[in-house]
Amino acid sequence: MRHGKKFNHLKRKKGHRDATLRALSVSLITHKRITTTLAKAKALRVFVEPVITKSKNNTTHSRRVVFSKLMHKEAVKELFNEVASKVADRPGGYVRIVKTGFRKTDSAEMAIIELVDYNSDYATSKSSTKSGSRRSRRSKKSVATPPVTSSEEE
Repeated sequence: MRHGKKFNHLKRKKGHRDATLRALSVSLITHKRITTTLAKAKALRVFVEPVITKSKNNTTHSRRVVFSKLMHKEAVKELFNEVASKVADRPGGYVRIVKTGFRKTDSAEMAIIELVDYNSDYATSKSSTKSGSRRSRRSKKSVATPPVTSSEEE
């Protein structure tokens, strides 16, 4: 029974699950966007968000804690230098999961997981939609002009 189990085991033993989440998080930090199954993406979000929060405080202790989670020097460097500066003012929610459909071979539900501040599509689309005019589906009501009679024409 799984009473009180709060995380997805991903059908793996603890060591294999930790290695999978480490590899996925290193790929996410270096590439900023990866495609994986929905279950792995949700498990990765729980794993990587505390690591990103820890990277906002650039001290030796936080670097060592993050390195113990990731075990990848280049990913830790990029996380503390580049990513932490972009997410410094964000209070949480550093990653976005977007469902992309089902994989053709085994029908597994796929998703894209990405760092929120690195997607330029969402940043530009919000600024372009603010044009100042509001669109409505209702028809515009025209101002009715009184009909012209023949006595007024003369």
